[in-house]
Amino acid sequence: MRRANPVRQKLTALGLLGMPLLTYPLLALPEGHLADIPASYLYLFAVWAGLIALAALVAEQRGAK
Repeated sequence: MRRANPVRQKLTALGLLGMPLLTYPLLALPEGHLADIPASYLYLFAVWAGLIALAALVAEQRGAK
């Protein structure tokens, strides 16, 4: 049996972590506005950008070894 790639495992875990963060119940929690931008939009794009940044860090760690 082939061993799983650790980078692939980390990226899979990151995707599984991100799915509940981007589902409706959590998207509906933030209320109000910040600088005339709805808080739910800020939450959505902050989580999205954070997941991309974490995926980039995981991918870069592979190249550093």
